Amino acid sequence: MRLFVTFLLYISSVSLAGAELPNFADLVEQQGMKVVNISTTKAIDQPSNIPVPENDPFYDFFRRFAPPGGAQEREARSLGSGFIISSDGFILTNSHVVAAADDIQVRLNDKREFSAKLIGVDKRTDVAVIKIDAKNLPFVRTGDPEKLRVGEWVLAIGSPFGFESTVTAGIVSAKGRSLPQENYVPFIQTDVAINPGNSGGPLFNLDGEVVGINSQIYSRTGGFMGLSFAIPIDVAMGVATQLKESGRVKRGRIGVVIQEVTPELAESFGLDRPRGALVNRVEQGGPAHKAGIETSDVIIKFNGANVETSNDLPRIVGKTKPGSKVSVEIWRGKKSKTLTLVVGEIPADESGPTIQGGVEPSSSNKIATVGITVSNIPMNELKKRNLESGVLIEAVSGPGERAGLRPGDIVLALNNDDIKSVDQFKKLMEKYGNARSIALLVQRGNGAIYVPIRLRDK
Repeated sequence: MRLFVTFLLYISSVSLAGAELPNFADLVEQQGMKVVNISTTKAIDQPSNIPVPENDPFYDFFRRFAPPGGAQEREARSLGSGFIISSDGFILTNSHVVAAADDIQVRLNDKREFSAKLIGVDKRTDVAVIKIDAKNLPFVRTGDPEKLRVGEWVLAIGSPFGFESTVTAGIVSAKGRSLPQENYVPFIQTDVAINPGNSGGPLFNLDGEVVGINSQIYSRTGGFMGLSFAIPIDVAMGVATQLKESGRVKRGRIGVVIQEVTPELAESFGLDRPRGALVNRVEQGGPAHKAGIETSDVIIKFNGANVETSNDLPRIVGKTKPGSKVSVEIWRGKKSKTLTLVVGEIPADESGPTIQGGVEPSSSNKIATVGITVSNIPMNELKKRNLESGVLIEAVSGPGERAGLRPGDIVLALNNDDIKSVDQFKKLMEKYGNARSIALLVQRGNGAIYVPIRLRDK
């Protein structure tokens, strides 16, 4: 009898657990009318002698080997999603859905269709605002992505592959994700099924609030594989406000190149743990240079916000209003220091500086502790490379090779000290002779990076 009662209690608990699963029907009924289908067209030129479309696997073959011919104009069409953010017809979507379109058509949930005007796009966050000529439209409520919890249920509505008003659901897989070449968006990762055509559509929480814009998927096949990424709605709405006001987004900049602080680098610089953004290059005359920030400083707080990883800094600086005077807490010489900085503005098409020219070695010397052979660099060669000082690595072995140093690298600094010459480098190594690890700032190609080197295990 006791076993039977236990079994009944188990069945009851399973039933209760099943009853806790969310029912999305009311949410979809209330919010679905605020989601739109977006179709775009763009006229492009295609050689008339190529018999296949541009996305065909044999397109490149025909383009290269077909006999010469004229060009013909054809229309490229694409589909996406969006959602209404105000009753007077403003709609939020992805930049990549509408940025290059000649014509934008919006289809509402009630089947009405409108031609849309492009208000503005921001490619750095992949956010765009369009507008249709309509009144008294239902519009979404926005939530707070910061309150999202990993494991929480979320729902997407969009038009994957053109199938309008498609609903998919899942959970928040992670928050604050950084993706390659995406420095300004702390993505929300979900396992919600997102496919081509969902781009620009809303991600809802269970309260019916939009918490993100479905933007990207990770896929090796082109289809959904359980990894979807959404732009947090607070980031998107901040961009949308600026696009509506001026058609462009103003972002702060401070003029530094940074890298992640690894456990080895944290130990080298005397930090209690890996945190902050390590400065490996400072733009001469830029906001950071004027504020007194130097190479090898670790930025641990900016404008009152903690910088836990190097990915945090571009986001914090980017959303800071240009011209603002802010405090910057740095770690230098194994202690913290606070500086005041006036934030600059990122130009519309910013391109980083390039350094070119060869290096002629002279007076070689081996730094046995690190396992590198280095030589002084003539002053005229340093000027060609826009460098003030440094030594050239000619050969690598031992700890340096294991750390990833290469012949041709230029050593600019050891921990917090600039490298002026081979002799000075050797004296600095004597100073750090008992250290377990050191960090070398290395110029490689057009960039610079701190390389941590383990000198001994204990």
